[in-house]
Amino acid sequence: MSELTLVWSVDYTMNVFFYGLFMDENLLAKKGIAASNAVVGYVDGFRLRIGERATLQRCAGARAYGVMMAVSPNEVRELYAESSVADYVPASVTVELMDGSNAEASCYNLPSNKVTGTNKGYAEALLEVANRLGLPESYLGQIRQAGR
Repeated sequence: MSELTLVWSVDYTMNVFFYGLFMDENLLAKKGIAASNAVVGYVDGFRLRIGERATLQRCAGARAYGVMMAVSPNEVRELYAESSVADYVPASVTVELMDGSNAEASCYNLPSNKVTGTNKGYAEALLEVANRLGLPESYLGQIRQAGR
């Protein structure tokens, strides 16, 4: 009697809300990640905090902008396995898209107790990406302030 081997192949994606340098599809592509369906949006109740890297922190009345993309779960696992972002943990968020609709997404954040330092170079690179994406001037100002 021969053994039957089943090969299970599932090609699906998940929505991920990126708010730091990973908003840049070119950067993700260089890391071998084929993100699709990129849409600018925001999450309410969070503020951007830039330490050595960016994270979102809960803050009543705040709004953080970013890009929601469809990414395969394997690619997301690989991306957040990198040592510089390995401490980030997923959370579910509701992303308000610029067309007025909303969607559920995963958002990876650094726990508050792990946010340290400042990184002017990171803030400058993030400002360039945010400018390119056409994020609101008020938000660009927050990024400029965070980089000081």
